[in-house]
Amino acid sequence: MTETLRVVAAGDHFVLPSLITSAIAEELREHPFNVSELTLGWPLEPFGRVAEVEEASDAEDEMIGALRSNSGAQVLVTQMGPVTERVLAACPDLRLIVVCRGGPVNVNLDAAKTHDVRVCFAPGRNAAATAEFTVGTLLAALRRIPQAHELLAGQGSWEAGAAYYTYEHSGLELEDLPVGLVGYGAVGSRVARVLCAFGARVMVYDPYVHGEIHGLRVPTLDELLRRSQVITLHARLTPETRGLIGARELALLRPGAVVVNVARGPLLDEEALCDALESGQVSAAALDTYVQEPLPTASRLFGLTDRLVLTPHLGGASRAVAEKAARIAAEEVGRWARGEPLSHQLR
Repeated sequence: MTETLRVVAAGDHFVLPSLITSAIAEELREHPFNVSELTLGWPLEPFGRVAEVEEASDAEDEMIGALRSNSGAQVLVTQMGPVTERVLAACPDLRLIVVCRGGPVNVNLDAAKTHDVRVCFAPGRNAAATAEFTVGTLLAALRRIPQAHELLAGQGSWEAGAAYYTYEHSGLELEDLPVGLVGYGAVGSRVARVLCAFGARVMVYDPYVHGEIHGLRVPTLDELLRRSQVITLHARLTPETRGLIGARELALLRPGAVVVNVARGPLLDEEALCDALESGQVSAAALDTYVQEPLPTASRLFGLTDRLVLTPHLGGASRAVAEKAARIAAEEVGRWARGEPLSHQLR
């Protein structure tokens, strides 16, 4: 008789534990299993309160309790659960961790290796959602949609909102607009296809991508910036790309440019962006990610909201993303249970 597989589904208010359980039930229809569910809250302080890991909740005790309560739990599926040395040491039966996101940033990978625990993740689960959100925030910034909405719906002033129906204050349209994409991965390539459909003049800088692309390939970042009225950031955050767009780079843009970042906050120097917004070198920006999250109340960005679209890291948040993440994770659990090679194993 096949041994019952014991799983802990440590979800949250986005990737619900019930979504994980349902996906596992569908994947393990012919394999006996037991799932314990745990709902983790979002951290009240900035991500990374647990020093060993990044972008995780601070619920180490809850994680240990859930894994121990499902006696002999071998598998953990989570999005934000902190998998630290302490958690791993307290749960010696754990053999597989599946993280419902594009990278296992909430797992102490060195400790997992020491404890002989495999680590998997869910790449590409939010590429479509993030690309759509990027285009949406870009349109909102170009046409001053949030500002006009606030004047009419928030303040009840048709006359004030009508100021945007002037040559001086009206926005830009995408057709024939030179738009530069910094990065052409799963998100950037989708954004490029959509912008091409709008008739934008799409240019791409990505030294790591070869072959056919949508748009014009530009050989250097500086050239891309000089030719762009709009830039959108889609690069991965690495030591080389941290601070990729600073004061020097913003100065290369065409005057009155628009900047969009729905990728990673540290790609962009926020202080330099504020300076460029105040000088008029950048006329508008749309940001979904920030150097520090949550965004501090003292941030200069809050004093420039007439030129900004600010959202709280929602680019990858759609129901389809949560469902897809749970399904990708469950498929990895199924492969592991059947002794098949894992598709998205980190090591």
